[in-house]
Amino acid sequence: MRDLVDVLSQNEIDALLAALSSGEMDAEELKKEDTQKKVRAYDFKRATRFSKDHIRSLTRIHENFARYLTTYFSAQLRTFVQISVVQVEQLPYDEFIRSIPKMTILNIFEAEPLEGRMVLEVHPNVAFAMLDRLLGGGGSAPSKIGALTEIETIIMEKIFNRALDSLQEAWKTMIDMQPRLEGLETNPQFMQIVSPNETIALISLSTKIGETTGMINLCIPHVVIEPIMPRLSVHHWFVSQKKTRAPEEQQILEQRVHKAKLPIIAELGSSHISVQEFLNLAVGDVITLTRQTTDGLEVKVGDNVKFIASPGTLRDKMAIQIQEIVSEGVDEINDE
Repeated sequence: MRDLVDVLSQNEIDALLAALSSGEMDAEELKKEDTQKKVRAYDFKRATRFSKDHIRSLTRIHENFARYLTTYFSAQLRTFVQISVVQVEQLPYDEFIRSIPKMTILNIFEAEPLEGRMVLEVHPNVAFAMLDRLLGGGGSAPSKIGALTEIETIIMEKIFNRALDSLQEAWKTMIDMQPRLEGLETNPQFMQIVSPNETIALISLSTKIGETTGMINLCIPHVVIEPIMPRLSVHHWFVSQKKTRAPEEQQILEQRVHKAKLPIIAELGSSHISVQEFLNLAVGDVITLTRQTTDGLEVKVGDNVKFIASPGTLRDKMAIQIQEIVSEGVDEINDE
């Protein structure tokens, strides 16, 4: 690799030559500095696996996840719930384990077709506030948090298992994953889903239930989403926004369009008369129109002329017969 060379201005060159001439700087010392290798410290325990582009995409995805969770928990708990993304960062798995409480709610789940396990960590304040609300309380966290009973464990597994549906919906533009709760733990030391030095993406969600606040953390190991990392690029994100309809949706749309009602008017012609002439009209009067009797009638669909027709009768009722289709002004749709 070629070394990067700084380009000096003419004034800087003159000042450097003057310093060398006066003896203020030693040319040999400058050569030594150039030969010395510049070393930058690199922490292998905090390996950078997610680019800024990836972090931005993860932030957008989980902002949607936070909105879906807000709607879901608000409906389930029947109280005010507010969830928002605080930050998305990358750090070693071991550092994440050491940062969470010794007693917390750890929802371990898989999401096919991705291989590996992820964790949805819920702060005890938030989890027990949800539990209190579901059991008929006001939604407040207890002052002292103990071990979960069997009934409490089953209730929490059910509510957080269904909460994973929101994660599936948030990731829908990237991958059709099928999250499935594998188990619920309360001690982080018993949960080892990846090696301690494995880089993870940590999505921190600020959660407020009534007057109780806490955090919900989503831990996604890099090794789990590595196969779909290219999809997290900005280019793929915007391309994926172009929604494609399934054949069933297309058929339903066509059926609804066919049932739509549009006004159709067969115009015999037009004329301009004064208000006085209009007021004096009587039965038997004749109004001269702009069109000849030999001219076809303009048939309008909405405000646009679509057909040329001739007048007549059908079963003793006035009718028209289409003679020509007017193609001018019709938008053609090409299937891609």
